[in-house]
Amino acid sequence: MKTKKALHPDAPLYFADHRKPVTRRDFLACGLGVGSAILTGGSVLSLFAAPNKAHAALSADLEALKRQCGIAVQGAGKIPFVCFDLAGGANIAGSNVLVGGTGGQLDFLSTQGYSKLGLPADMVPGAVNAADPVNGFINTQLGLAFHSDSAMLRGILDRTATTTRAMTNGAVIPSQSENDTGNNPHNPMYAIAKSGADGSLLRLVGSRSSDSGGNSMMPPEFYNPEWRPTKIDRASDVTGLVDIGDLFSLLNQSDAVAVMESIQRISNQKMGQLNAHVTRNDVIQDLVRCGYVKSADLTDRFGNPASLNPAADPDIVGAAGIFSVAEFNGDGEFQKTASIMKLVLSGYAAAGTVTMGGFDYHTGERGTGELRDFRAGQCIGAVLEYAARKQTPVMIYVFSDGSLASNGRLDNSVEGRGKGEWTGDNSSTAASFFLVYNPGSRPALLGGTVAEQARHQQIGFMRADASVETASSAAANNVNLLVQTVLLNYMALHGEQGQFQTVVPFQGLGNAANLDRLTAFAPIKTT
Repeated sequence: MKTKKALHPDAPLYFADHRKPVTRRDFLACGLGVGSAILTGGSVLSLFAAPNKAHAALSADLEALKRQCGIAVQGAGKIPFVCFDLAGGANIAGSNVLVGGTGGQLDFLSTQGYSKLGLPADMVPGAVNAADPVNGFINTQLGLAFHSDSAMLRGILDRTATTTRAMTNGAVIPSQSENDTGNNPHNPMYAIAKSGADGSLLRLVGSRSSDSGGNSMMPPEFYNPEWRPTKIDRASDVTGLVDIGDLFSLLNQSDAVAVMESIQRISNQKMGQLNAHVTRNDVIQDLVRCGYVKSADLTDRFGNPASLNPAADPDIVGAAGIFSVAEFNGDGEFQKTASIMKLVLSGYAAAGTVTMGGFDYHTGERGTGELRDFRAGQCIGAVLEYAARKQTPVMIYVFSDGSLASNGRLDNSVEGRGKGEWTGDNSSTAASFFLVYNPGSRPALLGGTVAEQARHQQIGFMRADASVETASSAAANNVNLLVQTVLLNYMALHGEQGQFQTVVPFQGLGNAANLDRLTAFAPIKTT
């Protein structure tokens, strides 16, 4: 039989057994849809609507007023959060992140189970690996166990330094979701915002112009229309967020700030002469005072456009950057990732979603999926490496709408790497995972023994045949509760898991003992 050739990572996918794409999500899942360059959002002043405390150093007499006006601190003191929405039903379990039985990732499944996950008998995790007799087909450089030939892992390693990997750990959550649909309430960004995360420019960003900012929707119980993500998928979207007008073109940055400060002080004097007994005047005073001080603060922090531009950040683009100039300019997925990670890891936004399309790759061969998983890994690795360069922690969450399976037939082409061909959708093999980078030390798993830690690193488990055991965790068969589990783990990184019931009064994860079983790591940050 003639071997099928792997498709380019940007090539569209066509399936005779699928209905014709009719929605934007359908086009995205099969790689026919890409992001537009239209930026949707409110006015400049509306971007500063939900702040906490001052960041920029204006004149001393205006710092107190900044706090009164509520100008946001970078990131609101919370850990930056980036999620990857792999549209179409990507493989995550087995061939990428290892998933096992009740004992955790290394409680191996059956040979037949691994075959369904695309791994032949001589490449299952416990098999002898002549290239690495000590570790076999298991790689734990990121703390979380990956298959050593995982395409996602190869992509992550391609963009990260050894020191970055040493400060990273992760957890996997076997969890079913529907195949090829955006109706899975997968996206956790609104939940992250509800826990108190905020940005100094805006709260949420996403690479798609949707209510969730991504392909999959958000759980409706967390939805807040005031937090709708601003669409960002290229560098011009980022630099277009802030416009300080013509003042900076006429003056240098420090002089422009001084002019705005003076205007504010004059306005403050005039407002003080208004009749204090008129309630409407109180409102007017607040609007005028805060309007000028916000403009001054905006100019102080962003008068230089390079402060926002990912293309001008040498840690992101250039000879010593994570992406070369050619990669950044030539690959839209790289530019999209760079733009969102710049905003989130700089504290300008609290959380961001990077949607990548074309992960419905059951094309009757293996190479197409390997190439797409590799590029997704490169983008995940870029976020980890940028966090390391900025010395800031980050939580990265990776999910997809459903998954797929192999019938065991092997693809021995160069790109297929001798693994099982992906031949059809299969929601029972689905999983999500998250990685946490901490510049101080590798995040520590909960549990006093190695066995207990293994059960915290894998939240739930699979049956021997590589099907999610739906009774293994609250998240295993309920995507809404999967989002709650991700939120619980985010809050636990801050030592705030005790506040989970307050933040999510409708939570369905159970009592304190259940919450502990669903939590992976000890706190890395206290607020």
